[in-house]
Amino acid sequence: MPAPQADYYELLGVDREVSPQDLKKAYRKLAMEFHPDRNSSEDATERFKAINRAYEVLSDPEKRQRYDRFGHAGVDATGGGPSGFEGFSTFEGFGDIFDAFFGGGGRGGRRRRGPARGADLRYNLRLTFEEAIFGGEKEIEFARQERCSACSGSGAAPGTELATCTECNGAGEIRRAQQSVFGQFVNVSTCGRCQGEGRIITSPCVQCRGTGRERQSRKILVRVPAGVDDGAQIRLSGEGEAGARGGEPGNLYVVLSVAEHEKFERVDDHILLELPVNIAQATLGARVTIPTLDGEMEMEVPAGTQSGEDFILRGKGVPHLRAHGRGDMVVRVVVVVPEELSDEQRGLLEQLAQTMGTPTLPKKTKGFFERLRDAVAG
Repeated sequence: MPAPQADYYELLGVDREVSPQDLKKAYRKLAMEFHPDRNSSEDATERFKAINRAYEVLSDPEKRQRYDRFGHAGVDATGGGPSGFEGFSTFEGFGDIFDAFFGGGGRGGRRRRGPARGADLRYNLRLTFEEAIFGGEKEIEFARQERCSACSGSGAAPGTELATCTECNGAGEIRRAQQSVFGQFVNVSTCGRCQGEGRIITSPCVQCRGTGRERQSRKILVRVPAGVDDGAQIRLSGEGEAGARGGEPGNLYVVLSVAEHEKFERVDDHILLELPVNIAQATLGARVTIPTLDGEMEMEVPAGTQSGEDFILRGKGVPHLRAHGRGDMVVRVVVVVPEELSDEQRGLLEQLAQTMGTPTLPKKTKGFFERLRDAVAG
């Protein structure tokens, strides 16, 4: 007896209510993990095939609906015959059983797919470092398929109407009965002539040639939240391509790309600034002016500061994206040793060297990320 097929949702590690976006993320992660070129384990190839098959079914709304209702039998076609399925099948001889387990619809129930949803679009938006930190509005312009202004998206010439499809009599599907030892199978497939809509265009619109769509340029304002980072996405529902023949529009995904800053480095919601000071400033202490995200400010460098020592400025970092407050700014002091000296400077340093004696090494400091974690935690 063959082993039962694994549940497609369990294969991808998602629940049955998963959104298309989260489904795609889960698939990509597993596909990268088990790709035969990257994974040398014995079962990698089979796992990779199973993952692809699961995503193929669950990413297609129609196949996913059949799988949710009939399981593997609703989507695994075997080429016809007593055990084959086209689309999904119902058992005329066991209609009551299907009604009991699946809530009816096993026999005679018609389904109409209707106009297809429009495609999603992607727009790459370049931001400066400051725009990502503080947010704001950005105007973008892109081309997309919109509903035809002449036929309002129907695809039919103005003044005409869609006709009932003669192939499926308006049902949007073709039903063929097959007899088996278990009873009668009714194989259901989408009508190829009307693509499941149940209606066909007899007089196409001249402006859109019956597609119901025309390409237009569109400008919109995108609100960029404060604190976004490189690679973040903003979804704008309904701003994608219009669906064919009046179908719902897809979504627009704005993918953010953030430029680097010449002075600041970002680590999560914290900002790192390397502050160069000379030997005298580090030894004697000094009051210096430093740049911050909010403008310049004065900072005290204590006497005896060592190179690599960090100072934390609370609340001077990046605004938290999904919470109140801001991260911190870490000022890392770097003592710069001069490469060239005047005769006077050399003489002074030589005099100083004679009075300093043999130096001792300072206590070894932690790495930047360790210091940043300790500073933020403290």
